[in-house]
Amino acid sequence: MKKIVALLILLFLVGQVSYAQKNHPLNVITYNIRYSNDTDGANVWEKRKENVKALVKFYDTDILCVQEALSDQFDYLLAGTNFDVVGAGRDDGQRKGEFSAIYFNKDRFIKKDGGIFWLSATPDVPSKGWDAALNRVCSWVKLYDKSNKKEFLVFNTHYDHVGVQARIESAKLIKQKIQEIAPKLPVIFTGDLNVTPETEAIATIKSFLTDAKDISLEPHYGPNGTFNSFNFNSELKNRIDYIFVNKGFKVLKHATLSDSKDQRYYSDHLPVFVKLKF
Repeated sequence: MKKIVALLILLFLVGQVSYAQKNHPLNVITYNIRYSNDTDGANVWEKRKENVKALVKFYDTDILCVQEALSDQFDYLLAGTNFDVVGAGRDDGQRKGEFSAIYFNKDRFIKKDGGIFWLSATPDVPSKGWDAALNRVCSWVKLYDKSNKKEFLVFNTHYDHVGVQARIESAKLIKQKIQEIAPKLPVIFTGDLNVTPETEAIATIKSFLTDAKDISLEPHYGPNGTFNSFNFNSELKNRIDYIFVNKGFKVLKHATLSDSKDQRYYSDHLPVFVKLKF
């Protein structure tokens, strides 16, 4: 009898280990890295870029979603890594203007599909929407996770910083596009949305996705705010960077990372980090 019980316990433990191996977590970061601006003085990209890249590596990032990357920044974050990437410049759909790019571990994930669309009434061509000050773009990629044998999608964007109506309409368009492209698959949606949580633009997203912070199994870690304006003494009250998921994911951890060096942040935004499981 004891041998039978011992065997059953062993089989249970083997099954648990097998399940854990199949449900390998994903580390995801969304990060507005601040565009390469020569007038940023002590905070110019050349003085920050190594720290940004080191942060991404330190947190074992499987998927990195960035905003405000110009072409040189886009290339730098890719060089010498095991990432592949989806994204294009918002001004011409190629290399001109800021990228809202999605980097992913090419050793773990296989790209199945992907693309970009503009946040406007004409999303298939470079364009500016509604009362926006600038062209805005959303990148997306459909990935196959070899570790978990699962397909899922990632969407990443940067809403306009001026147009109130543009942010509201952008949220509606994002909802429409996600429901068209990924009606049944697990979804991650990230971005600098330039709005705080109580706004209509966020309510639209929360009508079909969940704020990862709200369902994290571990309590949120780090500041609530994500915008620091390169002020190391910032109160960090304004939360405008987000990660949302649908029911295809469980959120194990959620954090706003306040990493710094020599009393300087690596960008005027803080990165948001989540650990997810299918």
